[in-house]
Amino acid sequence: MTTEDTFTVEPWCLREPRLELDQLASTEAVLTVANGSLGVRGTLDEGEPVGMPGTYLAGVHELRTMVYTETGSGDPESTETLVNTIDGTAVRLLVDGHPLDVRTGTLLHHERVLDFRAGTLSRELRWRSPDGRSVEVTSTRLVSLDQRGVLALRYAVRALERPVEVVLQSGLVANTQQPHLPSHPSAVDLLEHPLEPQEHDANGRLTLVHRTLRTGLLVGATAHHDVESPAELDVHGEATPDHARFTVRAKLEPGESVTLTKLVAYAWSDTHELPALRDELAGALTVARHEGFDGLLASQRTVLDGFWECADVEIDGDDELQQAVRFALFQLLQATARAEGRAVAGKALTGTGYEGHAFWDTETFVLQVMTAVRPEVTRHALGWRHATLPAARERATTLDLKGAAFPWRTITGPECSGYWPAGTAAFHVNADVADAVLRYVDATGDEEFAREAGVELLVESARLWCSLGHWGRDERFHVFGVTGPDEYSALGDDNVYTNLMLQRNLRGAARWVRRYPQAAEPLEVTLDEVAAWEQAADAVCIPYDDDLGVHPQSAGFTLAPRWDFAGTPEENYPLHSHYPYLQLYRKQVVKQADLVLALFLRGDAFTDEEKLRDFTYYEEITVRDSSLSACCQAVLAAEVGLPHLAHEYVVESALADIRDPEHDSSDGLHVAALAGTWLALVCGFGGLRQVDDGLSFRPVLPDELPRLRFRLLFRGRLLRVTVEPGQATYELLRGEPLTVRHERDDLELAVGVPVTRPTRPRPRPPLPSQPETRAPGRGTLRDDSRPGTPASAGHHEQA
Repeated sequence: MTTEDTFTVEPWCLREPRLELDQLASTEAVLTVANGSLGVRGTLDEGEPVGMPGTYLAGVHELRTMVYTETGSGDPESTETLVNTIDGTAVRLLVDGHPLDVRTGTLLHHERVLDFRAGTLSRELRWRSPDGRSVEVTSTRLVSLDQRGVLALRYAVRALERPVEVVLQSGLVANTQQPHLPSHPSAVDLLEHPLEPQEHDANGRLTLVHRTLRTGLLVGATAHHDVESPAELDVHGEATPDHARFTVRAKLEPGESVTLTKLVAYAWSDTHELPALRDELAGALTVARHEGFDGLLASQRTVLDGFWECADVEIDGDDELQQAVRFALFQLLQATARAEGRAVAGKALTGTGYEGHAFWDTETFVLQVMTAVRPEVTRHALGWRHATLPAARERATTLDLKGAAFPWRTITGPECSGYWPAGTAAFHVNADVADAVLRYVDATGDEEFAREAGVELLVESARLWCSLGHWGRDERFHVFGVTGPDEYSALGDDNVYTNLMLQRNLRGAARWVRRYPQAAEPLEVTLDEVAAWEQAADAVCIPYDDDLGVHPQSAGFTLAPRWDFAGTPEENYPLHSHYPYLQLYRKQVVKQADLVLALFLRGDAFTDEEKLRDFTYYEEITVRDSSLSACCQAVLAAEVGLPHLAHEYVVESALADIRDPEHDSSDGLHVAALAGTWLALVCGFGGLRQVDDGLSFRPVLPDELPRLRFRLLFRGRLLRVTVEPGQATYELLRGEPLTVRHERDDLELAVGVPVTRPTRPRPRPPLPSQPETRAPGRGTLRDDSRPGTPASAGHHEQA
């Protein structure tokens, strides 16, 4: 089996029709069930074999000391690392004394299904023990999207041809050994035994309480069991500091079954002591028991029905992409639904990749989607950023800057990355946070949030830019020595993306200080300071190469020599794994969309002609060694008239985890790339832009997709857009009348009155080249300028 046929293609689920042991670590991440506070990887119920077990609680981490051969001023002293906590999924089965293990006996059938509408991971298997006794096992697992810390599972065993004696051992297990550990050597010992036992109990229910060794966080889990069977049952419990076990024995006749229902409640805190944590555990389990397993299933369906009503994307003509975009949206919901007060990490709660850190990806990719489909998620996520302002102010002071400097990577707020030019100097995260704030309030009208948190976020970010930048002799505002989104460039001057986004930040801060003077007053903002922001924004330097007619990524970028793409073998990608960064920094080679991302997020700053020239230029040097790139390139490819190329890029983004082409999903899903799938479809083919406090659409479809339909929320209205060849239809499904822009026309929408307008044909420019071996797609690209004509893989002559 290859990664391409791990899952069958179905519209509303991922179905794994058979088990491949060499792919366990990857499928465990893909089959995660989570809610933003609690994440459980898709491990087998019996716990073995396993790729990487993982039960993660948002914010539960340990500290690891940073080691430098030579310390420097401003270097972070420690970093935060997500830890595996207490596994509540384990249910071991013994059949006449033989432990069920898919590696022994005979596995007759094995199937797992992640259901996007039910919110469950289900499993069916038939197994024959070494002595010839056969059983059928079914299980269903969920992490509640409604309750913050509840895991529920139902496990049933049925005897087949012969009587069998079965023993079920359901456990809570702490300090599970980790076969895959982070690459940093100092993290190995830390994560092998991160939890110190505090309490254990098996009197009526299973309970384990532990404390993280260095951060002192309390973590507890408690489990209740119900058992149903026509057979006589023998039940008992036992507990040790790291393992609590509930055991059931039953003698089953052919056709008889025993069903175990397990409800697990989690609680964790950095402030509460043991008595309060016990109470929280008891309360959470009481609520879960009141709901019961069937009630939790029903509430799961209710949450998902409401989500899909506002978020579903329908695609005709590409069944695999249809499945992938629903998987992406489902995982985005799982990453955020109950993440209140906590960071949304780059891998969410699906693995320990990036040590569980959150990056700018959250604001720029994830929150852009969630603002349109579940805006309350964005409010909570930006509330977390606001709560970390003290740490960001402290970081700015450490760097001898004013305002707040948000970290490149973090779990709770402090900078968690050691000095690295492509990270430490990536100040654009400030503007990314500001952009998310402005976008959210424009989309929702949530002025309460603007007053309570938004103004302060914008003001402190604006202050950073005015202390980081300077006025040059050319009377332009410059920002030197920064890193944009592209990590193959570092310490550049006047990075176009950064400067355009800080421009939006400065103008937004000035506008909001005037709009909400009472919120700005405690921040001691002066009119002179506001005027300085506006002057800097108006004069910010945007470099341009007159000879080439393109924007350099940063000043002087287009003067550097190009990377030797023709001399780089395909197996040497990603480049950072085979070449020193020093060499990458000196050449024209782009890891991920940087200038192209500016064309998307600040499209108002470029003409259509500039967008096409810039996009074509950067296609030739962008290698997409980051999963964040393809979706951005998809949006711009669609905008400049290359919808087929856009289709290839959106597929690449959408299948980053389902197919796992880079063999890197085992450490966790590419959450921002999943968000990028929606962005590529809705902002690319749907042509959506949020501008001037309103929505604008400029739709275009590739020939491969005869219909695209999507939904989104804006200012309390629910809008549905259908794009078909030559036309687009806009329907207001809920809310007060709404005005939207279709291409150049304003449309007045009311509930029950669909409006259809033609789409204007766009010129089809020649298809640009990509670096050797780096063309996107599942198959051979076709030159969009000559429909139906095959093009050579990777390189194309311009017509």
